[in-house]
Amino acid sequence: MTNSNSSDTSSDLQKYGVPFYGAGWVPYDHIRSKLASQEKNEENEDKEPTQSKDDEISTSQNYVVFSGGGGEGRSGIPNAIVVSHVDFASNSLSEQPVFKLGTDSDLPYRMTVHPRGDGIICALQQSCRLFEWEEPQDNEVQNLGVKVSEKVLTQLEDVGQQLALRFNSEGSILAVGGEDGSLRVFKWPSMEIILNEAQAHSSVKDLDFSCDGKFLVSLGSGLCRIWDVESSKVVASLAKGNDEVFAFCRFSKINDKDPVLYIAAVTDHGGNVLTWNTTTWKRMRSNRVVREAISAFNVSADGKFLAVGTVGGDIFIINSSNMRAQMMVKKAHLGLVTALTFSHDSRALISASLDSSARVTLIKDKTKTGGMSWMIIFIVLLLAIAVYFMKEKGIIP
Repeated sequence: MTNSNSSDTSSDLQKYGVPFYGAGWVPYDHIRSKLASQEKNEENEDKEPTQSKDDEISTSQNYVVFSGGGGEGRSGIPNAIVVSHVDFASNSLSEQPVFKLGTDSDLPYRMTVHPRGDGIICALQQSCRLFEWEEPQDNEVQNLGVKVSEKVLTQLEDVGQQLALRFNSEGSILAVGGEDGSLRVFKWPSMEIILNEAQAHSSVKDLDFSCDGKFLVSLGSGLCRIWDVESSKVVASLAKGNDEVFAFCRFSKINDKDPVLYIAAVTDHGGNVLTWNTTTWKRMRSNRVVREAISAFNVSADGKFLAVGTVGGDIFIINSSNMRAQMMVKKAHLGLVTALTFSHDSRALISASLDSSARVTLIKDKTKTGGMSWMIIFIVLLLAIAVYFMKEKGIIP
């Protein structure tokens, strides 16, 4: 367990009236490029090209998307996909959603955002649906919306509840894991099947692709399997310890070294993060990072930080080099944390909860800003002690 008791309360919290299960940063640059291209294709060819306001839009717009709801019952709680704007200058989310799309009685329980702007895939109760980005007419620059795509994912119709969805970093492969233990991998956007394993696990809890896209990790509660994407074969099986329940998995790089695999596990004594070598597939270490059960987990794109959310609503930012808490937000949410996702530049973390709230937390890299100040304090303290003893001994007046 970490010895750090540091906390951070500068994060911004907003409530949007929807219990959230999923969250993701929006690849706005790619989306804007696609939308602009579509608009140009719709223009008459005999017109001279003119610069539109779209060409002047800054590529620094930052959006996040959430999904969730109250389910099929008549609770009065809507099912929806919510888009919010992030303002880094004020460290805040927009007070009201930029866009909100109701999904009627269908609960978007899981979601994945295409990294190149092709849209969002949401797992509903029985099937998966694609939602595309749009800019509603007569809206301001900072508005971005979603709509149901005309493309039907027929291969994912009537397949039951899917618990894990993941694109590789290039957005060329989609992996989907079901509550029934099935694992399906497709080429995107053709949806050509690559792998179709009916009994990959008793239930697939999480999925992730390696940084180079060569491997896919699939996670069940007691077993982790590593798949070679090209051959669709299992190359390693990683088993849990006696009191461990596997919960989340993420590939990552540690600085410029070889990539590692992190598995967040729930134990009898709290939450552990297990680190695995991705060449030998041997367990390297196990670190207890929180006292409560882990309910959400993710890793920053630069590999420097791990984010852990707990059932009690706390958030921890873990330094991957020493596995100690660098930042902590106690009671960041009133309900359990359901989703954590770092921005593409690793400078901010978005968290979401069943209490219908979302929060943005700016990451403070203390290795750059805080290390020297602590060293100065330590040196001053040593000097003060030395002066005190020299006075006691009469060495100095």
